[in-house]
Amino acid sequence: MNHVNPCCSEIIALFDPTLFKALSDPNRVTILASLSITAGEQTVSQVAEQFELNFSVVSRHLKILKDAGILSAKKDGKEVRYRVNYTLLAAALRNMASALDHCCSAGECTGDTHNR
Repeated sequence: MNHVNPCCSEIIALFDPTLFKALSDPNRVTILASLSITAGEQTVSQVAEQFELNFSVVSRHLKILKDAGILSAKKDGKEVRYRVNYTLLAAALRNMASALDHCCSAGECTGDTHNR
């Protein structure tokens, strides 16, 4: 059984599998980057036009990103407009990085191949 550093227990709560699942697909990362660059709202159709993906595939990717909290969605008549939830995404990534720095900066993590 592996020893768990008590100060690292918060990492488990911060590393949300839903977030990692949402970011694990190259198409979703590309969609997220595109939405970030435009810095506004886009419909499924507008996103689909930018990629060689079927409308239903883009819709599914957007839903996964939304369910992870990475995107927010706003119904506008028959269309749904998506935008990046920068505050949540940045906070989640920042919190994970801070927890890793806090826990592992003392060299207590095993398998760290980087010299500090």
